[in-house]
Amino acid sequence: MIAVLGAGAWGTALALLLARNGSPVRLWARDGEAAARLDRDRENRRYLPGHSFPRGLSIAAGLETAVESAGEVLVAVPSHAFREVMERVAGAAREGAGVAWATKGIDPGTGRWLHEVAVDALGTAARASVVSGPTFAGEVAAGLPAAVAVACADLDRARRLAGLLHGPRFRAYANDDVTGVSLGGAVKNVLAVAAGAADGLGLGANTRAAIVSRGLGEMLRLGRIAGARPATLMGLAGLGDLVLTCTDDQSRNRRFGLALAAGSTPDEARERAGRVVEGATAAPVLLALAERFGIEMPITEQVAAVVGGDATPAAAVETLLARSPAAEYEVE
Repeated sequence: MIAVLGAGAWGTALALLLARNGSPVRLWARDGEAAARLDRDRENRRYLPGHSFPRGLSIAAGLETAVESAGEVLVAVPSHAFREVMERVAGAAREGAGVAWATKGIDPGTGRWLHEVAVDALGTAARASVVSGPTFAGEVAAGLPAAVAVACADLDRARRLAGLLHGPRFRAYANDDVTGVSLGGAVKNVLAVAAGAADGLGLGANTRAAIVSRGLGEMLRLGRIAGARPATLMGLAGLGDLVLTCTDDQSRNRRFGLALAAGSTPDEARERAGRVVEGATAAPVLLALAERFGIEMPITEQVAAVVGGDATPAAAVETLLARSPAAEYEVE
């Protein structure tokens, strides 16, 4: 039995994937009324309409009920709810159960990486896995080809979870760089806001490509300090996810940037983008980390300024363009 916690679009898509692969799945929704609708409709009409639940997918009335007999627990809630849910899982999951998450972001209350929050709750890194990569929920639910990275300090456990996710049109690759996979999923959201804003201002494809490549440089600089492997950040959970979210309007973070460029306030842009915008939450937290470590993340800095209401998207672009010329990368 696999418990999937979080019945938004991504949690539902993962539950569908696992059930179609033959695993019995229990999907938990925080809201009791929402859970009742899911059970009645056998479809998530709010977040992922048009995809009927397979027979092997059931709805759990409570979190403890969902996880008590599960061999694997997969958390797919927004970052602001991650700590609370993970602490509840730690108290309710059976001994030895694997605990993974598909949440992308940073704990907004403490500024800590989600893998650090998970290890705090679970008391060990060996059970904690992260799933991340270039994926949109609707496409996964529709059975379109996709690929993700699955990371755990215990590589055998990463391989086990990857095997459960892996299917005819969904590839899952195991590694043990939890920091890199977690970091890539957080930073790319911020850069997608920048790409959306640039496109909304009509700055063209050249600018978008520059944001992706220079943004990757910011990701690699932060990753070097945090202990992530460059190869991980050049892979699915880093560059792959960065390209996806910067270039397609299915990305809420990109839509948020587009709305900002159209003149919306940050609050209005959140409403227009729909649901949670992780990049808006992560930008000031990542900037604080960069300042603490003494590294430059100018795109992140300007996204934080716009999100905080201290700059317009147009002014942020001018600030970036006014930076002094420098070498493209550090020679070691």
